[in-house]
Amino acid sequence: MTRSALIYLSRTGLMEPLGQSQILPYLRGIVSEMDVTVITREKPDDIVDGDRFDQLRRQCVDLGIDWRPRRFPTLGSKVTAVADTAMLAYDALAALWRHRNARGRVLHARSYLPGLAALLASKLAGVPFVFDMRGLWPEELITAKRVTRGSWLHRLFLWLEQALLGNAAAAVVLTHAAKSYLDQRWPAQMRALLVEVIPTCVDLDQFAFPAIRGGQLRASAGRGTVHGVIGSILTGWFRTGLLARWMLAAAVRDGGAEFQVITKDDAQTVHAVIDPHGRLGQRLAVRALRPDQMPEAICGHDLSVFFYEGGMLSELGRSPTRMAEVLASGLPVVTTDGVGDVAAIILRHRVGVVLEDDSDAALQRGLDALDALLADPDLPRRCRAAAETEFSLGSGTAAYLDLYRQVIATRASGRGHRS
Repeated sequence: MTRSALIYLSRTGLMEPLGQSQILPYLRGIVSEMDVTVITREKPDDIVDGDRFDQLRRQCVDLGIDWRPRRFPTLGSKVTAVADTAMLAYDALAALWRHRNARGRVLHARSYLPGLAALLASKLAGVPFVFDMRGLWPEELITAKRVTRGSWLHRLFLWLEQALLGNAAAAVVLTHAAKSYLDQRWPAQMRALLVEVIPTCVDLDQFAFPAIRGGQLRASAGRGTVHGVIGSILTGWFRTGLLARWMLAAAVRDGGAEFQVITKDDAQTVHAVIDPHGRLGQRLAVRALRPDQMPEAICGHDLSVFFYEGGMLSELGRSPTRMAEVLASGLPVVTTDGVGDVAAIILRHRVGVVLEDDSDAALQRGLDALDALLADPDLPRRCRAAAETEFSLGSGTAAYLDLYRQVIATRASGRGHRS
């Protein structure tokens, strides 16, 4: 008997860290029940690594995943983005044709421009699509100062958001906070739409943790606390100034403290932004790692710090991928409020510190709270338990599969998704 088919559209490459942690693991679970084609755009720097490209190609073949990569367009013009979106729609239609005899077909669009491609392909082929929003992109562009609120471009992106929510068979958001915002902004579309909240999940088995961890372990080894920072911090929505102040305050308090930034950002620029006067010296290390090196690197940290521009609309939809990986490794997190469901999860499970504000006094209180946490021998267990409860890959994969089944069944019955 033929199986149902999933055509997955993403401008995030399968070779990128996010592709490795947030696309491939899900597809590995889904391919056991559906035929999967994943269409991606791969960054030039990744494609030139021929050995890794070939290795990933063989991995997909072994898993039964049909991977259709194209080179990510390097010209940053709006015309180039439109042209690539049209090409993505063409690729989607070609994949739908290859699966024309499948029992059921569904398109999955990861974010807005793939969503537009899926919308075009859906209209032409009569196949439903799932709009996997990830973040609130129009607001993220404003936070990053790439778009001005109320400009024609901002209005265009809001129109796209409304159109995608109004035509999708289902939508996925990362946080309950984002769903609440969308319920208020687009009430008619949201009332008639099947919506699931599925946060960024991780393969917990990839992130083991030792039985004993934390400040006590470091102290017994004669070492200071290691503060980790993972991911890009030069995006425009990461609070680099607050991060610099946190590191300096921690360095003053703990003479042995170390700071490790794992990022693909330019190391010299990161040093200039975080430590412009060289006060941290050799205690600050900036490096890039492959996705497969991340579990071991995280095990060398005592905590992870991420300071996004909390309190802005853009942050309601954010579910930091690294938070799940860090918690799965048994480590606490230090962050700011107003970022998706992050603060609620941290406070509910007691697995980190949420700064009250950005004052010097708040930084000192945050360091006090961190010291108390790291001295708690039960902290690693709580962190791991929080990851299992909130970010299990198995639960996330099951939620996606159930959503696809509902979309295909609804289309097969001829009811459509609208009330």
